[in-house]
Amino acid sequence: MSATAPSSGDLHAPERDGRDHVRVQTGDFDAGLEIARLRAGRADIGAIASFIGTVRDVNDAAAVTGLTLEHYPGMTEQALTDIVGEARRRFAILDALVVHRVGALRPGDQIVLVVITSAHRGTAFDACEYVMDMLKTRAPFWKKERTPQGDRWVEARASDDAAAGRW
Repeated sequence: MSATAPSSGDLHAPERDGRDHVRVQTGDFDAGLEIARLRAGRADIGAIASFIGTVRDVNDAAAVTGLTLEHYPGMTEQALTDIVGEARRRFAILDALVVHRVGALRPGDQIVLVVITSAHRGTAFDACEYVMDMLKTRAPFWKKERTPQGDRWVEARASDDAAAGRW
């Protein structure tokens, strides 16, 4: 696990050491490059499902001018690794990547990338959705929104709990 973004040098297949790829970082990510890295040298991949979450400019009917994401280093990476490990046990996935940003972000900025590779599309879709549902409810991230009325902490949503509960 690394706290920094990888270089954009030559593409190469990730090492197949049984570990999933999880990163928490302040810098942005390039989804196309990340997917290409997962695909490099792999002829067994039949499906790739991905999700990119971004900062919205409105939440709960209030304008949002910025978002600060805080986390607990070490614990956050372990929680993400555990979530991906659970997805691996539940679904026949070939590879998984979760990149989550922390720090100060603006509307339109990318927050999170989840990529799942598998032999079949249904598995990839289900595993990707599972990882996001669990990430929203189990990963130790705290969000503070900046609004014209002042800063406010974002509270957990019942809809996120319901989505995670269906698994």
